[in-house]
Amino acid sequence: MLVIHDVTKYYRNKLVLEHISLDIPSGSCIGLVGPNGAGKSTLLKILASIIQDYQGKVQLNNTKSTFQKKVLGYVPQEICLEQSISAYSNLCFFGKLYGLSGRQLKKRATEVLEEIGLSSHAKNKVLHFSGGMKRRLNIGCALMHQPKLIIMDEPTVGIDPQSRRHIFEMIRHLQETGCTIIYATHYMEEVEQLCNKVAFLDCGKIVEQGDISTLIQKYTTPSVFVKAKNLQVTALDKLGQISAYRQGFLIKTEMPIAVMKQILLMYQANTSELERLELVKPRLEDVFFTLTGSELREGVHSSSKESSKIGGVS
Repeated sequence: MLVIHDVTKYYRNKLVLEHISLDIPSGSCIGLVGPNGAGKSTLLKILASIIQDYQGKVQLNNTKSTFQKKVLGYVPQEICLEQSISAYSNLCFFGKLYGLSGRQLKKRATEVLEEIGLSSHAKNKVLHFSGGMKRRLNIGCALMHQPKLIIMDEPTVGIDPQSRRHIFEMIRHLQETGCTIIYATHYMEEVEQLCNKVAFLDCGKIVEQGDISTLIQKYTTPSVFVKAKNLQVTALDKLGQISAYRQGFLIKTEMPIAVMKQILLMYQANTSELERLELVKPRLEDVFFTLTGSELREGVHSSSKESSKIGGVS
């Protein structure tokens, strides 16, 4: 569907993107993940032909960039709506930009209002909408011409849980209809829920990309969490890599079930002292930390893991 080859972008003398290459298959949903300032928005604007001054090559469906408008829908991070007119009028405006007119335009605006859950607010001015409603309408404007490739830049920033759920449902429906989606965010849990592929962008570079399940298996180790009274760290030393975590200890090990059995044996005589014993599933954020040495917390780098080092073991 989309091939990005060796894309490099400077703002004046500042290097923002460095030799970015991605191959995005048709029908996939790929998460573009990185902290604020990593270059996500710049890359998306290049893909949407908003930024045209760059080095490298972007090819969509083996066609020239002048034909991208017909198949591409772009949802910017900023709310791009006319506040003084209704939701319906906003959709019609953007539909006209994509070449829709007459009955087709009116029909499509009505359909999109239903898809984004705003049919009952069709005639209301956008000025009075909540942040979540504006985000949903912002997405709807990009869907008017039924694009096959949809680029979303932080579509859930600052919205309520109900609107987030609705946006997730929209994205899943788009996937079911065969759309290709590029979903940029710094919320790892959203990527885990919605995407089947991910590309990690850090300091303007792609540090890794691939299937989410494959990357988690490649870069992370299962862990066991234990919280108990009078628990001595020295008693856990031989079980794996140990770190303090949520008033207990996290033990990284390739044999989590065996470790859990050993801990149960330790407390067999006094089970009341064992407060919690859990198998901790590796997360996508663990992959990012392994690759970059930093965590994603609201898009800001932290210099070290939340969990402190114990006995010199990180």
